Amino acid sequence: MDFTQAIILGMVQGITEFLPISSSGHLIFARDILGIEITGALAFDAVLQLATTVAVILYFWKDLNLVMQTALRKLGHLPVNQKDLILLYALMIGTVPAVIAGLFLESLMDTLFRSSLLVAGVMILGSGLFIYAEWVYYNTVPKNIMTVKKGFQIGLFQTLALIPGMSRSGSSIAGGMLLGLSRIEAARFSFLLAIPIMFGAGSKKLLELIQSDVEVQWIAVIVGSATAFITGIIAIHFLLTFIRHHTLWPFIWYRLVLALLVIYIIWLS
Repeated sequence: MDFTQAIILGMVQGITEFLPISSSGHLIFARDILGIEITGALAFDAVLQLATTVAVILYFWKDLNLVMQTALRKLGHLPVNQKDLILLYALMIGTVPAVIAGLFLESLMDTLFRSSLLVAGVMILGSGLFIYAEWVYYNTVPKNIMTVKKGFQIGLFQTLALIPGMSRSGSSIAGGMLLGLSRIEAARFSFLLAIPIMFGAGSKKLLELIQSDVEVQWIAVIVGSATAFITGIIAIHFLLTFIRHHTLWPFIWYRLVLALLVIYIIWLS
């Protein structure tokens, strides 16, 4: 894998990690198109994901700082804002489903679901979830009230992202919308909820790469990660700005068209 390919994969990861179109699915498509074969592709993906985690940490630093201050004040038996405390607990319990699912399903995701055809099928199914979320959202008035229970339920939606083609941000944003959050608040919670999972998965895979006997193209990993970080910052800002005034439908149409195009190309070949 040369520098150009590493930059392309980094851009794909940074852009698609935060848009509801599936980063893992696009990385699989990109490798197939470019003819890139990487031993331990899921590990490389996770290192790129670690770079985008740094991007979301920096972008949401004020929110994270508030959550950490709330945790410290609670531990120190000091007064805390009830709304901030609920957000803290919701993030904590919302992380649990993805951690458990990841431990049991990681090896399966690294093998069975690395096919472009399967990814295309999952992208279509995921689009169905987003369409349903938009339909519910259109017919109800968002109350925008976060609870610990909702945090756990959104965490369950987030576990769908283990399947390449679903989209972590898309699944959790759709889940938040179905549970009565506005698009922007669902997206904000989605990004905050993703940080522990993305950081944990990326750190674990990075350690595995360092300790493995497989020859790792570290320069390519670094170049790809830097690209993913920069494009990730841009993608976060774009999505939050976009969904303040628009629906998820442009992403839904993109997913459907791309999935059908991939299926058509595979069918022709």
